[in-house]
Amino acid sequence: MNLSRRTVLFASAAAAAGLVPGLSGTAGAAARDLQPHASYWYPDSLPSGTPGTGITWRSLKAWRAEDDTDLAFNAAAVPLAARFTPTPANTTARSGQARIQSLVSFGPTSGNPSQGAPTADYYALTHWSYVDELVFWGGSSGEGLILAPNAPIVDAAHRHGVPVLGNIFLPPVAYGGQLQWTRDLVQKDATGHYPLAAQLVAVADAYGFDGWFVNAETSGGNTALATDTRGFVQELKALGTAKGQRVTWYDSMTATGSVSWQGALNSQNQAFFQAADSMFVDFRWSKSTLASSGTLAGQLGRSRYELWAGVDVESNGTSTSVNWDAIVPSASAHVVSLGFYRPEWTRNHLPANRTPGDFHAADDLFWTGASLDPAKPNTTASWRAPALRVADRSTVDSLPFATVFNTGHGLKWYEGGEVTSDTAWNHLGLQDRLPSRRWVVRTSGARPSVTFDFADAWRGGSSVLVDGTLGAPATLDLYETRLPVGSSETVVELTHRTDAGSAQVELAVATAEPRAPGQAPSYTYFPVSSGDGWQTSTVRLTGLSGTVRTLAVRLTGSGSPVRWRLGALAVKNAPAEPAAPTDLRVTDADGGNLRFSWQPAAGEVRHYELHRVLADGTRRFLGGTCQRAYYVAGLAAEQGESAARFELRAVGELYTESTAATTTHPW
Repeated sequence: MNLSRRTVLFASAAAAAGLVPGLSGTAGAAARDLQPHASYWYPDSLPSGTPGTGITWRSLKAWRAEDDTDLAFNAAAVPLAARFTPTPANTTARSGQARIQSLVSFGPTSGNPSQGAPTADYYALTHWSYVDELVFWGGSSGEGLILAPNAPIVDAAHRHGVPVLGNIFLPPVAYGGQLQWTRDLVQKDATGHYPLAAQLVAVADAYGFDGWFVNAETSGGNTALATDTRGFVQELKALGTAKGQRVTWYDSMTATGSVSWQGALNSQNQAFFQAADSMFVDFRWSKSTLASSGTLAGQLGRSRYELWAGVDVESNGTSTSVNWDAIVPSASAHVVSLGFYRPEWTRNHLPANRTPGDFHAADDLFWTGASLDPAKPNTTASWRAPALRVADRSTVDSLPFATVFNTGHGLKWYEGGEVTSDTAWNHLGLQDRLPSRRWVVRTSGARPSVTFDFADAWRGGSSVLVDGTLGAPATLDLYETRLPVGSSETVVELTHRTDAGSAQVELAVATAEPRAPGQAPSYTYFPVSSGDGWQTSTVRLTGLSGTVRTLAVRLTGSGSPVRWRLGALAVKNAPAEPAAPTDLRVTDADGGNLRFSWQPAAGEVRHYELHRVLADGTRRFLGGTCQRAYYVAGLAAEQGESAARFELRAVGELYTESTAATTTHPW
């Protein structure tokens, strides 16, 4: 990034991104602050002076997993899921061509909680089906330069098949960058190897994420430093590949060691591209430089789609002026891939009193486009939404499969349709695998609105709300799947509720792909029972065999307004209750701030849920996590209570719960 552009970017995003030197993510941290945070480091040497309030200066070279007291809170638990590409929802989206990388700042560099926070105001990304690589963006000269992603982000991304990269940011001198930090990063040992390359691979392996984004923007280097940097990237890639990790290089340092953003793949940076798995091309690209970049990539034996053309959406989002035809032309093959810089604009540009619904409306517009239906994309809008050009992917390919349409944040927490916590929250690790096409509605009448709704839920924090007058039957596509119809035991369960009006509900199932992109599949319809309040209806897939390709619901109304809510969906054979965790205990405490740990349950576990049990037997939800440790803040003794009682349960893929592990904590 050139300095004039970076000045604008920092000025507009300093508070959110924590990228300006000296910014702190917390203020007035207590001497016994037990809150675990996302990790960040300098390569080796630390700045002179003392860190600001709430900032801890750490050396990556000195890191050891066995000494990392927050590792249990920060290590991701969900493996990277395999993806498949169904027949595209429209005729303009293509598979096997342009991909999408997102550089996202989810929080400040320092003071970024490891496992969510008591607020629903969060960039809860849900359109994973269009993303191929997520970069955990951030870093600053006053806090740390190397960032490991929060575990909840990695867990959510992995459920949807998206790898997550940590960030290595060597800042421009104008923003406190020191060339010594670059030299520290690429230092060699006596054998000629790069010890920090091995250290970075070890961190990603221990934390469970997928590699590194290398952004070397500190000027003043020479050819020797460039040679060492290239060697470092080569070794980082070689060591990382053995662990399933990848490396993306940012178009900054050149072969001479100078920092000169090319806006292209060319002779000045091709050696770094060759050393890495992919390269983010700086924003100064043009139609001709991207065309030549794609050609050169092919000449080097690489795919042109391993180049991410940077599109800066931080300031203007969907109003950003982009020469789309230079990247994803309409009438010919895509030229290179897309690299979105700071798409969390969809949250950040909204007013301070924004709601989760406000955020998702803006985010849907960004990823799906003005039509809000990827099967009927708006092809004339100036904002060329990803759904228009890039085929979506899915990971729903095995039984059992279940979802409660949890987006990873909410205003309350619900269990069985009842509120068990009225505290707002975010924790992306609790996010479900969500519908990849939002929202495809097939009807000859007026299209009802379809949204994630936070006013009520069956479990978690959100449900799907269909709202409108159904003048004709409306089929809402939910999931593209590869689920085997194994036997007569295979059933689909829907938990749903009609809030207003009346509608006949049917499960719509397709066992074959559409004949061509943009066409509807051939559905088989099964009636779904209904009644008052939340209903769980069981549907047997009688007469079907093979593989379920699409799961949908069809609503038929009487011509009056209808509000219908879908709270859960499951496809299963025989349900199984997960084993219980063991050895639940409080490992550290400071007043009402407690750290918990436990031994994980045997077998497959989706996540764990921690409750406090009150004197009258009421269970109050405290939080959930995929990890084997959890932090709770701000607890206090209830009237007459000498000790707090806690229960921890393992939750399976079908949202069945184990028996509880229990512990108490005296006040």
